Amino acid sequence: MSPHDDKNIPLDQATRRRILGATGAAGLTLLVPGFARAQSGDTLKVGFISPRTGPLGSFGEGDGYVLDLVRKALAPGLKIGGKTYKVELLDRDTQSDPARASQLAKALINNDKIDLMLTTSTPEVVNPVSDACEAAGVPCLATVMPWEAWYFGRGAKPGQPSPFKWTYLFSFGVANFVKSYVSQWNAIPNNKKVAALLPNDADGNAIRAAMLPELTKAGFTIVDGGPYETGTTDFTAQIAKFKAEKCEILMTFPIPPDFATFWRQAAQQGLAKTMKVVQTAKTGLFASTIEVLGPLGFNISVSAYWHKDFPYKSAATGVTGHQLADGFEKVSGKQWNQQLGASLSLLDAGIAALKASSNPKDKAAVAKSLASLQTTTMMGQLDFTKGPVANVSATPMIGAQWVKAPSGSKFKYDYVLTENAGDASVPVSRKVVPFS
Repeated sequence: MSPHDDKNIPLDQATRRRILGATGAAGLTLLVPGFARAQSGDTLKVGFISPRTGPLGSFGEGDGYVLDLVRKALAPGLKIGGKTYKVELLDRDTQSDPARASQLAKALINNDKIDLMLTTSTPEVVNPVSDACEAAGVPCLATVMPWEAWYFGRGAKPGQPSPFKWTYLFSFGVANFVKSYVSQWNAIPNNKKVAALLPNDADGNAIRAAMLPELTKAGFTIVDGGPYETGTTDFTAQIAKFKAEKCEILMTFPIPPDFATFWRQAAQQGLAKTMKVVQTAKTGLFASTIEVLGPLGFNISVSAYWHKDFPYKSAATGVTGHQLADGFEKVSGKQWNQQLGASLSLLDAGIAALKASSNPKDKAAVAKSLASLQTTTMMGQLDFTKGPVANVSATPMIGAQWVKAPSGSKFKYDYVLTENAGDASVPVSRKVVPFS
């Protein structure tokens, strides 16, 4: 049809054709707002997978608040290389189910076509998401799980090159735990006999293989209760063994419901009253998992991967630790928790990687930027060029303890820092005290 044939079609259609013909893509942009935006690839899609419900739900308790802060900060767009990108954060709840975590990751990869995956909180979440990204060739950044359980638990071999090209983790490891634990335990008189209650899962097996020998080298005698299955309801055998060996230190890595079961039974059977140090990890990290223990929660020790007293700010939002904690308490009515800073650190580090890449829409370029990422988050300094192995940047653990909240507080417990061997920049607020 020639231009002269416009007389044979309705006027509005003929007019539209002339305008489009004269203006081309520019005219199309004016007539259909957002069309060019959708076609030009200037929207970055970032997946965020964490446990918001289920047995691990305490980890994701503050994720909604953190995501809202970052979405507001990114509302004007993210400027990278002279271009401003819209950023969509697509958050998903694993419901504490590893199989669901994998399914969610694959859906974000295949259906939503994400440019970067972020994931956090325990091997049950992080490992299946990381595996899905590695298989699909999608850059993935993760945090909050022992790096040995992530690296070796997914098939890497000691002394061999990393098998991972797309997946990266910044988190604590055995050396970070040991430094913090020894610093805390040596501050309290005890017989150096450690009751180790470790589950038969990725965390427990990694800790048993890597940490127990290091604690032995540090002068502690380890009494291993043996690998138990998640969901165990009777810990009588382990408790009897720990009592017979006269252990005065408890070290454990269970999910919160399992620790509550064990610790109540330990109190009923007389073990709790003999403990000088009760050191928990994976459980006891948050007020919600301590409060269910009642008085049995006071003076439990935990190593913190983040605390509101950490002296670092969020690059994306500009908030300090105290601003983050206070804001969450005001909005939710709940006590702040350390995952707030970790989740915000994950988002900050992910944004830093996108900005450092030559092209944030190029997955290989983003993965390359992760491999050499050096930045400061609320958890401290990250440097993927230092190791301890490829694909990993180790973060410190700082000793902390749950104590009675000061008079006038609306919460029962206060979470205080008791040592800083892992990062001297972090202030210590009080000395650790014996559990009993």
